[in-house]
Amino acid sequence: MVMAPMPERLSASLVFMFGGGSRLEDERLAGASHFIEHLFFKGTHRRPTSKEIADAIEGVGGFINASTDKELTAYWTRVPAEHLQLGLDVLADIVSNSKLAVDDVERERMVILEELKMYQDQPQDYALNLLEEVIWPGHPLGRDIAGTEESVARLTRDDILEYADAHYRMPNLVIGVAGAMDENETLAAVSSSVTLPSGLNGTVTPEAPPSLYGSTVMLRRKRTEQAHIGLGVRAQSYLDPDRYALDLLNTVLGEGMSSRLFLNIRERLGLAYDVHSFTQKHRDTGHLGIYLGVDPKKATEAIRAVIAEMHRLCDEDLTEEELHRAKEFTKGRLRLDLETTNGVAFWLTYQELLLGEINDIEDELRMVDDVTAADIRRVANSVLRSPLQAAVIGPFSRESAFRTAIES
Repeated sequence: MVMAPMPERLSASLVFMFGGGSRLEDERLAGASHFIEHLFFKGTHRRPTSKEIADAIEGVGGFINASTDKELTAYWTRVPAEHLQLGLDVLADIVSNSKLAVDDVERERMVILEELKMYQDQPQDYALNLLEEVIWPGHPLGRDIAGTEESVARLTRDDILEYADAHYRMPNLVIGVAGAMDENETLAAVSSSVTLPSGLNGTVTPEAPPSLYGSTVMLRRKRTEQAHIGLGVRAQSYLDPDRYALDLLNTVLGEGMSSRLFLNIRERLGLAYDVHSFTQKHRDTGHLGIYLGVDPKKATEAIRAVIAEMHRLCDEDLTEEELHRAKEFTKGRLRLDLETTNGVAFWLTYQELLLGEINDIEDELRMVDDVTAADIRRVANSVLRSPLQAAVIGPFSRESAFRTAIES
């Protein structure tokens, strides 16, 4: 358990974070982590309906939610500080005493199937899902966190119970609390509230992704007004010391309205309305991705312009001014993220669960400041020269032009 007293705040946030996500699922159980997250809000033995769960928190003005990721699942609540015990009681009830009723399984199955269809109707999200598929072919990292329509349709209640029993155990759980609280009282309350099995039920070692030996284009022909394009390369993990240089590289390349992609692709060339880059990090790998929404007639021109910006980062050192601006952007965003009790609770819990240690905020800022222009150029050459992968959604009949663009 990790705690951060913030006596000046009027709220308290609580996070239950489990080491288990879609990466640990085999084909038979694909989507189980996400399915369980949905089911835990359907009712417990003490609060039999989803309305009673929501009313308990929303009745005091609080928020409650959950999310599933590739390597973790998190349940959280943020409440007025005087209602921290209530928030703890509700979260502990959800993860320890959910009914997982047969009827709820069948109803929620239909909800998740509709959710999967919804994302396919949102071309930007769908393009980035397809991009992960080509970056991690045939691997759980390349599969939608919610699974596939086929896997969700065949998951049984017994499958879900099996998966929950394997992962919802005390050794897989980190609890984080931040806000106005009494530490001793909170620790005692947590110790008496959470009733999960104390031992491990076997261990699952994440499968390493296969190597990539060239570029791939995945095209989905669709009558859209824009071409929706995802470009990506494999990159550093969240354990790699070069992750700070990668984050600064990403900031310069495509994060925010002062980034190179925004200024050159949108402002100077007028090729895209939305163009940005991002990173996704896992325990042993990661990727850097770029999204573009462009006029179909200018799709390949825009891709070539993006690749030119990627190569410029490999060939030229950043100016001192640009490096300073990227560092201040990164440090400022981190400080702003930690303004809220929710941000602090997630920050602590994430680090403890995935990194096994908690960096002080000042240590983290120092790591950012220690990155040099030479570090960024070195990381750029190790990452941005890798085989470029592409996912394209739009009114195109052939992928050949896109393959030529990303291989040139």
